[in-house]
Amino acid sequence: MTQYLVIFLDILLYVLWAAILGRVIISWINLSPDNPIAVLLYGITEPILAPIRRVLPPMGMLDLSPMVALIIMIIIQRVLVRLI
Repeated sequence: MTQYLVIFLDILLYVLWAAILGRVIISWINLSPDNPIAVLLYGITEPILAPIRRVLPPMGMLDLSPMVALIIMIIIQRVLVRLI
């Protein structure tokens, strides 16, 4: 049973990681915010990135919240796998 939980967490965190990476790429290519892919990625990632943005100090035009979110997700994954 715990093996399935670990696999589920791995898949969930991988999907979140891919969504955050997709959002970063979309910001580089200036895809329209009305695009269905952009709407989906923003919907998935904004609940994760918004709280981080509120805590991080502004860095001009550079948004470090995706990088911080990815680091936090890696730490959470490693801690949870060890606890399970």
